[in-house]
Parts: sequence; structure tokens; C-alpha cells
Amino acid sequence: MIDVTSLLVAGIEFGSLPQQLLNGILIGGVYALIALGYTMVYGVLRLINFAHGEVYMLGAYTALFVSWIIYGRAQDPVTVVWYALPLMLLSAMTVCALIGIVLERFAYRPMRNQPRIASLITAIGLSLLLQYGGQLFLPVSPAPNISGKVNPYRDNLTFYLTQPAPSLVRAADALKPEMDKAKAALDEQLKLEKDEFNLSDTGLALRKEFFERQSAYNKAQGEAQSSAISITLPKGQLIMFTVTLILMAILRHIVLFTKSGRAMRAVSHDFDSAALMGINVNKIVTLTFVLGSALAGAGAMMSATFISGVKIDTFFGLLPGVKAFVAAVLGGIGNIPGAVLGGILMGVAESLVVWAGYDQYKDAVAFLILIVVLLFKPSGLLGSNKVEKV
Repeated sequence: MIDVTSLLVAGIEFGSLPQQLLNGILIGGVYALIALGYTMVYGVLRLINFAHGEVYMLGAYTALFVSWIIYGRAQDPVTVVWYALPLMLLSAMTVCALIGIVLERFAYRPMRNQPRIASLITAIGLSLLLQYGGQLFLPVSPAPNISGKVNPYRDNLTFYLTQPAPSLVRAADALKPEMDKAKAALDEQLKLEKDEFNLSDTGLALRKEFFERQSAYNKAQGEAQSSAISITLPKGQLIMFTVTLILMAILRHIVLFTKSGRAMRAVSHDFDSAALMGINVNKIVTLTFVLGSALAGAGAMMSATFISGVKIDTFFGLLPGVKAFVAAVLGGIGNIPGAVLGGILMGVAESLVVWAGYDQYKDAVAFLILIVVLLFKPSGLLGSNKVEKV
């Protein structure tokens, strides 16, 4: 009988599991930022803002344009100025907040007293409008990207959880003198040759020996390194996660400890009662869109800047938006702690799929999680927060 479990785990390197879990937490922080926008708007309006992913996309383009203004369109800036990253972050958050105001005022507010399906169709229409309409005035071919050299924190921090096996290290060290000896012999022979592309029989033999010695040493060294369990932490992604935590803390303070936050919670319970208590409902709804959209802009700027090789187009926010929506549902739509928990779990689940060797399915895991959650716990892991939701 075929052991299915053995087939699934075959080839999995368990030593890389801590690294993948860390990667999942880092990317999950971005999903959580986007998910907060979904859950805040739903908490107040009972509306799924399907255009939220496109707000995220426009935040990435804003960061791109600001980088072009500072450095020009060259992909190799000569000097990096200290204010570039903060300015890109603030610009993306500001522009996305303004876009959130426009969407709420001219698209969602007229639909507020209409059947709920009208608002849903409006949200889907806005999403498609921004995706395809954006191609008329945004650079998409070839898809641009923010130069990696804009980020001065491109190096990594490496932490060893366990050291390489001493026996493998000694075995690798024992092969190095032989490799160095072969290299020295080849270098001496090259002095006697016409050029390195037309070697004599002796030169060919010495070069072959050097390559064999070098290959054996590299293999032994690789085995020694793979025996260690280490975590590599890109400095840029560490900054990204730190900023994410700071923004979440600021949002929590606004919601729980400010007058506007109390008004948000009141509006989320009952529009009419809140209005009778003197709360400007329209202003609070707009503020909700501003906060959610600004967080999406921050996540977009950091993703496009600190994750290398990211290309930006008008569909840039499609998959992150879907995954963040699933994260919001997973944690409990309308529940702020649930959105954060759901985002982290989504990132970890995606990284575990990659770790298991099924990276081609990493985007499908979001839909699988959505189906499972809706089948077995539609209210999400933390449920619907009846007191603190916004």
C-alpha cells in the first residue's frame, strides 16, 4: 500500500521550517494591513469594499512615482537620500487616503440607502474600472518596478539556531588544502601556456584536477552549511514588519482611546442611534475609509520597495486583495484583532505550502482556506466582535 503521508513529506527539508515560518509572519503582516481596511469598512457599513485591492495598487504606483521624482527613472541611483523611504511611505498613505475619500463620497454614499446588492455591484465595478481603466494612464508595459537600490537596507541578518555539524565542517576543511594546492599548480602552469583557452595536455589535466577538487570542497561545504538551522532576516522586511506593528498600534489607539474611535464603534452598532447622539455619521464613515485606505497604501509601498523584483501593474493588488479578504473572513470579518490574526495565518499557510514544495499552489491556498472557513466556521476564528468592531 502506498503511504500518502510519506509521499507528501518526501524531500521536505525540516531545517528550513523556522525560516519559512518567519517569512510567513513577515508577509502576513502586509496581508493584515490590507485586511484591516476590509474589516473596518464592513464593520461600519456592512459592505465588502472589493475595490480595496486597487487602492493598494495605486499606493504602489504612488511610491513608484515619488521614487522617480527623487531619483529620476534610472534604475541605478548614484546616491540614496535618507528621506526617500519616509516620503514614499507618507505619499502612498496620503494618496490612498484621498482615493478612499473619493470612493466613499461619490460611489458608496449614494448607494447607502439602496439594496445591499447595489453596493456590492458598485464595489466590483469600481475594482474592474480601476484595473482596466488604469491602463490608460499608468505605465504597464513593460511593467515598472521600484529600483532595489532605493532601499539602503538590502543586506540580511543571519541567526544560527544550531551550528553546522563539526564532523562535516572538519571534512570540508580537510578538502580545502588539496583544492588550494591544485589551484596553485594550475596557476603556475598557466604562466607557461599561451593562453587559458589553448592549454597543453598538462594544463588540461591540472585544470581538470582543480575543478574536481573545487567541486568536492563546495559539495562538502554545502553539506556542512545545510546541517545548520539558521534564519535569514532581510533588513528591509524587518523594517516593513516593524512599521506594520507601529501602524497597527496607532490604529488600535485611535479605535479604542479617541473620541473618533468611540464614534466609529457607535456608528458600527446603529447609524440612526449614533446620529441621534450627535455623531456626524458621514464624517465617521469617511474617516473609516481614510484609515483603511491609508493602511493599504503603507502596505503597498513597503511590498513594492522592500521585496525585490516586484513588478507593478494595474493588477498588482488583485491577489493581495483577495488574500487579505480571506484573512479578514478567517479572523472574523468586522473584527480588528481577527483581521490581524487572519493575515498572519494566511502568510504562514502560504509559506508552508512553499516549504512543502508545492509553491505553484501557494495562491490557491487562499481560496481553499476561504471555502473551509465558510463551511465550518462562517463567523471566523474570533467571531464577530460585538463591542469593539469598526
